[in-house]
Amino acid sequence: MTDLDIGLLGSFTALVGGASIVPSAAKQRRLLALLAVSCGREMSMAAIAEELWEGCPPAGPSAAVQTYVKQLRQRIATAVSRLTPSVDPKEVLSRGHSGYRLDMPEVRVDAREFERLVRHGEQAINRGEDEQGVLLLSEGLALWRGQALSDVRMSGVLRAEALRLDEVRLTAVQSRIDAELRLGRHVHLVSELTALTSLHPLQEHLHAQFIVALYRSGRPSQALEAFRRLRAESVKELGIEPSRRLQELHRWVLAGEPLLDARVRTLTAF
Repeated sequence: MTDLDIGLLGSFTALVGGASIVPSAAKQRRLLALLAVSCGREMSMAAIAEELWEGCPPAGPSAAVQTYVKQLRQRIATAVSRLTPSVDPKEVLSRGHSGYRLDMPEVRVDAREFERLVRHGEQAINRGEDEQGVLLLSEGLALWRGQALSDVRMSGVLRAEALRLDEVRLTAVQSRIDAELRLGRHVHLVSELTALTSLHPLQEHLHAQFIVALYRSGRPSQALEAFRRLRAESVKELGIEPSRRLQELHRWVLAGEPLLDARVRTLTAF
């Protein structure tokens, strides 16, 4: 078992030797999440104060942070007592030159594993290995359990990291679907894309994929309706028409363009 197992891709988890060290108190939980995001690297006191008090720290914030650190180390002490050999809690949550660092000899962070799998999946797709790319991207996406850090109050570093991870996730989903469309799996993608376009009503790439999947599944009228919904939402929310690329796709559906049925690599989304 990994000494330190951190989960960022959903509700926040942190296990030492299989035992949770995540506190219920909001400030301590937020501090631990901040240290977990930068696991293995020191987080400065300034960044900690900014995150915990959102730009309005109390006088002498270092004293409060030291109290939170002490409480976290007490939780860590209980967890590391299960390990053989045991570890000093002050080595797990250590004080550095300008702040604190969370680390252990063996660390697993689900977000890092996710990004590793996505990177290898994208590389496989770039080599023309769509089947392998889909497998790797699907394995990475399966690590998600909900929105990143869904049960942690966030600002500053934590909010930026959660938004970044959510964006990487969405990009990975789109890359996987592109590859699956090239592999001819349009029929089984329709239900997933129905949900995704509802969750992301202004995300044009997902709508392009949805339109193509519907068209290739013998549902051209629904493909046209999907474009009309996107156009209405875009005009209502943004005051602009869909991109030229989407309008061209719409014309292709109307005309029954043969290229829409071709699984060629030159067409990224359709």
